[in-house]
Amino acid sequence: MKFKLGLVQMRCADDAGTNLAAAERGIREAARRKAQVICLPELFGGLYFCQEENHAAFERAEPVPGPTCEALGRLARELEVVIVGSVFERRAAGVYHNTAVVLDADGSLAGTYRKMHIPDDPLYYEKFYFTPGDLGFQAVETKFGRVGLLVCWDQWYPEAARVTALKGALVLFYPTAIGWHPREKREHGAAQVDAWRTVQRAHAIANGVYVAAVNRVGHEGPRRGGLVFWGSSFVCDPFGRILAQASTGRPEVLVAECDPRHLETVRRHWPFLRDRRVDAYGPILERHLDRE
Repeated sequence: MKFKLGLVQMRCADDAGTNLAAAERGIREAARRKAQVICLPELFGGLYFCQEENHAAFERAEPVPGPTCEALGRLARELEVVIVGSVFERRAAGVYHNTAVVLDADGSLAGTYRKMHIPDDPLYYEKFYFTPGDLGFQAVETKFGRVGLLVCWDQWYPEAARVTALKGALVLFYPTAIGWHPREKREHGAAQVDAWRTVQRAHAIANGVYVAAVNRVGHEGPRRGGLVFWGSSFVCDPFGRILAQASTGRPEVLVAECDPRHLETVRRHWPFLRDRRVDAYGPILERHLDRE
């Protein structure tokens, strides 16, 4: 059965209530346009706090389920849509995760994924905050179809996309917070966005799935530094063809169709999953294959 995907590209503020209200407006707009599975950006509840190592930022964390899940669940139930949200999860004292949640169309918590790949780069100091995920890769059954959950830095890892696809996901959702260092934008900006888009389109092609990546927009951090989030949210089909794409600089709502029959057709003609040599892939489990 076909279903429509919705992406809510947001400009985030430092106030959780303001962001939740903006997310709700975007979700309602997507639902008005007949979207049935709607995804929000990574850590949409606040500014991207990982630009610095600050113990006070742990106060932003909440349990799962908790206030964000409850708010999104009420909205999902009211609109009869599935919502993919992103939460700074407080699991226990000193144990925190970057977590994606799926609220099914009845408002129930259908699935939870804890981000597996945690970056540590200038202005992306996520290892200070997040414990690596321990739930494995997730494909969650919803009212409208089986959806895969991955988060931002996971975008660059073909292994993550492959395992999630093998679990039956029709679409890979990537809630995202990625942007330019302003001083690098002029020289490297276009190439960085192109690489980001290309690697995800490759995941769609290699696995015969839809891919939906939703980012935030706007400058966050010091005026002469910080990050400029590049938006560019998009949906592509199993051929890697872009079905919908947002701008680099403004909040937008995207809607695109996911057709499982098209996925089946693509996989029949490009049977990459059939021809995998699973008997030969053992070395992929090694950190590096050093020369003898």
